[in-house]
Amino acid sequence: MELIISAGGTIRCIYEEVIDLSALGKPEIRRASHVEPDSEGNWWADMSPVNGPRLGPFSKRSEALAAERGWLNLHVIKQEKSPSGHRTENASDSNSHLNSSSHTAR
Repeated sequence: MELIISAGGTIRCIYEEVIDLSALGKPEIRRASHVEPDSEGNWWADMSPVNGPRLGPFSKRSEALAAERGWLNLHVIKQEKSPSGHRTENASDSNSHLNSSSHTAR
């Protein structure tokens, strides 16, 4: 599990139960996406809860989950604003098991 800690102390991650996140502060957990099949058996990762795209179609649920995790890492978890107000991207990568929620603790 990878934790991204901002200069202000906010922690962002893709939710997993590897550690007790409440030990780091009061968690703010929100849904970041929905992975669902369509009527034809294709899988889609809907990133609309975080103003993202609909990813897919994928023939396997695991492919949709991997795409969801990758998109969240790149566009939500590892994005933070620089002092100038521009968004910056961290380069490290992470794998997570449960990835339909993000976590912020203060």
